[in-house]
Amino acid sequence: MPVVKAYKDAEALTLTVVAEFDAPVERVWQVWEDPRRLERWWGPPGWPATFDRHEFVVGGHCGYYMTGPDGEKSHGWWRITAIEPPHRLEFDDGFADAEGRPLDSGKAVHFVVTIEPRGTGSRMTTVSTFADAEYLEKVLAMGMEEGLRQSLGQIDDLLA
Repeated sequence: MPVVKAYKDAEALTLTVVAEFDAPVERVWQVWEDPRRLERWWGPPGWPATFDRHEFVVGGHCGYYMTGPDGEKSHGWWRITAIEPPHRLEFDDGFADAEGRPLDSGKAVHFVVTIEPRGTGSRMTTVSTFADAEYLEKVLAMGMEEGLRQSLGQIDDLLA
């Protein structure tokens, strides 16, 4: 599994997950940039994602849903706030209704993704920052850390 470290910092309101891949930075970047590749790993196993909107530009919006094993759907949205290809991506992520409208937009999670060379491969660090301690604990209780670990674990197959 590519995740080498994951930790919560309750004081900073962050969850950090570090993964390593046996692929160059540019190839790892493509799993974010290409919506068809993104769909193959963004949801944890058994909950594949479908991106029906993927505006991969600063200020762009993305809309997606994950489909569970019984057909239930969980909708989400992104607003991209920074892109520095192929090393840095920042976006706000939140839950959405069935029409893709943000729910609790004040509770969005801000993601900062950095991808750096490491030996012959890459290291991807994902730092998720939460609005407050209550929301951090709520989302962690929903399984965000384990879901992110499992999702990142699917990237190796895309890079092979």
